[in-house]
Amino acid sequence: MTEFWVSSGHHLTQRTEGGGLAVTDELILAYLARPELVPPEEACAAERALHAGLLAAPRRPVSPAEIAGLADADARENWEVMLAFRDRLLAARSVEAAYLALVRGGLQGVPGLFLTQLVHLILRNALDGCDDPFVLRAAELFFRPQRVSLHEGAVLLADAEVIAAREGGAPLSPLVAMLGKEAASELDVLTEETAWTYWSRSDAFSMALNLGSSARSREGLARAIEAFVRHLLNAEVTVTPLDRLEDPDWRWFVGLDAEGTRIGNTLWRGETLDEAARERVIAVYGLTFADPARVDPRVGERPVYLLLAMTPDKTVQLKPQNLVVGLPLASDRAAA
Repeated sequence: MTEFWVSSGHHLTQRTEGGGLAVTDELILAYLARPELVPPEEACAAERALHAGLLAAPRRPVSPAEIAGLADADARENWEVMLAFRDRLLAARSVEAAYLALVRGGLQGVPGLFLTQLVHLILRNALDGCDDPFVLRAAELFFRPQRVSLHEGAVLLADAEVIAAREGGAPLSPLVAMLGKEAASELDVLTEETAWTYWSRSDAFSMALNLGSSARSREGLARAIEAFVRHLLNAEVTVTPLDRLEDPDWRWFVGLDAEGTRIGNTLWRGETLDEAARERVIAVYGLTFADPARVDPRVGERPVYLLLAMTPDKTVQLKPQNLVVGLPLASDRAAA
């Protein structure tokens, strides 16, 4: 099997009997190595002692008095957030179960960075053994914001962080010129011809995805959604790319991002979308459940429509938690 997404931290975990990922000391240590938590030179002795103690015993309880004893207010806040997150991970039977509990609990106090890291890790587990670069690149949307460019039927998605990091004064390739002022000469579009290069650069996030005129790319996102739902919600679904949404019996929808939710709500209320809003919809999918008994009776065997849209400034930030809380499941039997 070809390795991918080493940056997810998959190698720091162990698989449970249920197929999920156990929270290991090594995984917690990776969080403790984050720059926000490594004591700077000017840190007080109490903060240094706290960090050293957790490196030696990542699961050890930390009392409120230890946190209160830290001299720096920002350090106290960082540690409070991190330890609350750690304790919620440790209380769950798996990384997947912890994610479900966080999402269903409303995400109060959970930094977005931690949540996207969990999604990265969970998808790496759900897609273990996947040999299709189109599925893997599309799955990056779940945990990496994208910048969008529209050109002659192509809807090109490039990693927003990569583009931002490579802005500068170097000569622009044609692709990068379309995406803005970024100098990213090695940024290639994923095609049948370039797909083989994905494996050596999966952690660089340096391939653009054509979600407009590439059927393989649209199918790739469909397969990624199926894997995510199957792994987390123990539900077999079929996701089908659609050219447009034309259904008079529209029972249910899930916005895959904030803009998709806003546009979907507008349609749900029977209001007319203006041209600008229609152009921001970049993908529509129909989702059906293999087992109708798992579905809310109000939906029955009708498809659930999934909407993905870009913001007015042409960015996309998919919110996978919307699938967890938004799908019309009749029960909450979760996997892992």
